[in-house]
Amino acid sequence: MPNRQEPDQDNFMIEKIKQRPINKRRLIRRTVITASMAVIFGLIACFTFLILEPVISNRLYPEEEPEAIIFPEEPEEMLPEEMLEEYIQPSPSPTPSPRPEEQTESEKAELDEQQIQEILSRVTLDMGDYRQLYTVLSDYVKQLEQYMVVVTGTKSDTDWFANVYESKNETSGIVIGNNGKELLILTDYNSVKRADHLTVTFSGGTQADALMMQCYQDGNLAVLCVSLNVLSQDMQAEDMHIAPLGSSMQRNLVGSPVIAMGNPMGSSGSVGYGIITAVGGQVPLADRNFQLLITDIYGSQSAGGVLFNTSGQVVGFIIPGKAGSDMRNIISAYGISDLKQMISRLTKGDRIPYLGIIGGDVPREANEQSQVPFGAYVREVEMDSPAMLAGVQSGDVIVGVDGQSVAKMSDYASYLLKLNPEDTVTVRIMRQSQGEYKEITFEITVGDAN
Repeated sequence: MPNRQEPDQDNFMIEKIKQRPINKRRLIRRTVITASMAVIFGLIACFTFLILEPVISNRLYPEEEPEAIIFPEEPEEMLPEEMLEEYIQPSPSPTPSPRPEEQTESEKAELDEQQIQEILSRVTLDMGDYRQLYTVLSDYVKQLEQYMVVVTGTKSDTDWFANVYESKNETSGIVIGNNGKELLILTDYNSVKRADHLTVTFSGGTQADALMMQCYQDGNLAVLCVSLNVLSQDMQAEDMHIAPLGSSMQRNLVGSPVIAMGNPMGSSGSVGYGIITAVGGQVPLADRNFQLLITDIYGSQSAGGVLFNTSGQVVGFIIPGKAGSDMRNIISAYGISDLKQMISRLTKGDRIPYLGIIGGDVPREANEQSQVPFGAYVREVEMDSPAMLAGVQSGDVIVGVDGQSVAKMSDYASYLLKLNPEDTVTVRIMRQSQGEYKEITFEITVGDAN
């Protein structure tokens, strides 16, 4: 047979790998799941960082807490006759004076009167003494200026043609404390409430930016803070003068001389001399009343600043428009004693608790004649306030707050200032029903005065 020559060929299995078709739905789903997990893990990481970062920072770099501002207790002030007894020595007499137990009260009074008349008869005044008196007052004002600052509030706005301009408003302030981190300045709230930027100018000319720490709108009070880190470059520690807060509760307050500092005449740096002519009762505000001091100083209807006594202490915070419609230009002020607890709270940045009760003390005559119990008498309840929503009414008498008895309006105000907004307080009241007073208890959630 013929040899059949077959071609030398190798047999191969030829396979064609076909790419699997892309499942777009599954791809989109996986992409969405991956992106969602990334977002979730990112949020968890951010949340964990926000929680742990302050803890780690405080452990690595512990920050000192600001010191609390504590105002000293008000000292008892000596009466004029006590000062005379201490400083006036009896003149020598040729006849022996009787022993104190042998002197009658009238003889003692007559002797003191004689001594006073003898001293006054030796005093002669001329124009030089008059000039010297006002020179002494002027020098005294220069000493008080170290406590005062000028607060400038700047606000940016646009006019009718969309041009940006800045408006500035100046008022006075007084340095009331140093908490170790900031200088604290008391000023009037209405002058700074709309400002975008606050600047404080000290008596030595140093300027620094300030921030509002806390305010009490109803009482027109605001506390600003200036960082000591900013001031340390220009001011030494001995240049930071803190104004001492005195007392407005003295028995002989009426007739005592005072000096109005700040802007009593409507311009920064103005000053006025005078005396306190009246302690004009109480200024009723929500949940508290402030003592009103009226002077004989004629000033501006937009006056601001403080009243100093002759001992260099602040006795009043000037507030316009409270002396009465017939004395619109007479300088009046809140008594500093009623403000101390409020100022102490503002210097810590705490919010002001609020129930919305306007009231006063129950007179003794009302208690004796009409059997109205002693306490904080509710004259008015502000609309939509926590007290109104709880059911407190005009004519009620508050006799207790959280187990503490209330005998007058100041007790109620003092207890309330120890609470915080969102706290729940138990208020006991006496309400007249069928000719007699019956006790009712309310649970009220404290609001925010601002």
